[in-house]
Amino acid sequence: MQPRTIKAPVEARGLRCPLPALRLARAVREGGAGDYELRADDPAAERDIPALCAERGWALLEAGGGRFRVRVLQVQNSYK
Repeated sequence: MQPRTIKAPVEARGLRCPLPALRLARAVREGGAGDYELRADDPAAERDIPALCAERGWALLEAGGGRFRVRVLQVQNSYK
């Protein structure tokens, strides 16, 4: 399997909970399926981002050190 190019880097350093998760969710909503990298230095992101991925069915490829790589195969419309 070849590494995929990051579709959209998401910068959330300096932002506190829940803003890193909200920024990632918005990037996915706007960008669609693909790989994303989130940079967040809020300690709560270590819990929030894995929980968001599990809730939305996204694959968390990497987490730690303020860096999260996420693969989104399908975007679900949560506004139905």
